[in-house]
Amino acid sequence: MRIDHLDVVLRARSSWEAMELGSALARRHARGVWGSWLLASAPLFVLFNALAWWLDAFGWAWLAMWWCKPLFERAPLYVLSRGIFGERVGPRAALRAQRQWGGSGFWGYLGWRRFSGLRSLCLPVNLLEGNAPAQRGPRRRAVAAGAAGSALVLAVICLAFELVLVTGAIATLFIFIPLELLPESWRAAWAMVSVEAPAWAKLGVNLLCWLAAALIGPFYVGAGFGLYLNRRTQMEAWDVEIALRRLRERLLPIASSLVLLLCLALPLAPVHAQDADTPDAGQTTAANTDEDEDAEEAEEAATAENDPANTPAMIFGGKPVDTAGFRQAVKRAYEDPLQRPTRQISRWKPIEDAAEKKKDKKELQKDDSSNADRKARKSGQLWLARLAEWGLWGLLGVLLLVLLLTARLWLPWLRGSGRRTQKQPPQITEEQVELPVVLPPDVATQAGLLWDQGRPRQALALLYRASVRTLVERTGIALPPGATEAQCLRASRRMTDSTDREVFARIVRMWQYAAYGGRLPSRSDFDALADTLRQQYGWQA
Repeated sequence: MRIDHLDVVLRARSSWEAMELGSALARRHARGVWGSWLLASAPLFVLFNALAWWLDAFGWAWLAMWWCKPLFERAPLYVLSRGIFGERVGPRAALRAQRQWGGSGFWGYLGWRRFSGLRSLCLPVNLLEGNAPAQRGPRRRAVAAGAAGSALVLAVICLAFELVLVTGAIATLFIFIPLELLPESWRAAWAMVSVEAPAWAKLGVNLLCWLAAALIGPFYVGAGFGLYLNRRTQMEAWDVEIALRRLRERLLPIASSLVLLLCLALPLAPVHAQDADTPDAGQTTAANTDEDEDAEEAEEAATAENDPANTPAMIFGGKPVDTAGFRQAVKRAYEDPLQRPTRQISRWKPIEDAAEKKKDKKELQKDDSSNADRKARKSGQLWLARLAEWGLWGLLGVLLLVLLLTARLWLPWLRGSGRRTQKQPPQITEEQVELPVVLPPDVATQAGLLWDQGRPRQALALLYRASVRTLVERTGIALPPGATEAQCLRASRRMTDSTDREVFARIVRMWQYAAYGGRLPSRSDFDALADTLRQQYGWQA
């Protein structure tokens, strides 16, 4: 791989930075990436949905398009793999290159590896490296070892984005529906989808899914390719190799000059040797040592007393040496802060403490007799604090004693086993409403008699039924058997007189309170409503 021709800056990145790098590459080569995806997927989309329209199997068309996603990802990956070297590849060129590029290790992604969540990371291994079949498995595992979690998260995020785009596009259609018609539109749409959706609706859903995949898919390929480049950089140290190659390119032009300077400098290098006054004496001594080795081992060690050559004058020479430079070097060494490390420590102290200390010192200097008074005052405060402490402990003891003495009262309640008086629920009296088959002519009078007999619900039911009969007569609406109060109220809107509508609403409300809420009106309210109904609806007295 020609890593010195790369058009991107390679370095060890985190997984998120690597995915951002791949997304930036996809945006840089947007024309080739998205154009190749659309050109590769559009013919198959038309073919699959045409067959689905003919066979009425749009779900299978969607499944086929989803299954062929790895086939659509080949061309964008080819564009990105050439783009990192600065080569611009158009959509048609990318499609033409698919005939002879990456065919040997790809077809598994349309088979048993279709459900792999690591496809974005492992697909470049098969298509770009050209390894032998026996080496692809270990190579995929090595590449995915450090980025498998990030690749799975990338797949889930892209899938979520596609779902959001599809559902958002469907929900956008309801924005153009007036607000008062929105509930009916929702119900109509749900009925259409739940029972049998028309063919155009299924085709529209497939179209939205294809457009969402075409928008998100190239980002998925680019982010996975960024992860792949990052793993190769971490495993093979591409960044270090690129730095060394650039260093070599900078040093090659001046290499000959450096070699020439090195050759010229070697003869001028100083040679250090120990000076000797009598070299022949040294050779003679060495020879004598070789000859009399056993004798010398038995002799004593040479010292200044028994060996004139072992004196400082003979070793260092008789010429005096100027030690001023040596002393200056020693002085500089001792002045080095590393030889005598020191550090400065700063502490924060409260201003009040410092002020009190200064004040105490001044008081001590002014009058020594105040020291005894201060001690007495402090001791008094100490005794007062002790008394308060003892008082609090005594109060705590009294409180514990009270709790122990009253434990039989609060302990069962605390455990939840205390006996509680349960209120008996009020008894609900149910009374069957029996009305005559034919309403009497004097409805208000008969209702008053029922109230006097202690049957108020019967009386209200009689008034309500008579009011419903009047409603039917005046509006001409045929109410169904068992019509509810809400249906009767909606039918009363067709009454021309507003007073008729208000009176009918009053009797319905009073009947509902009595029948369902158990709230009976007073006798005066009942009589007033009965008289109003008689006058308004023309009932006989």
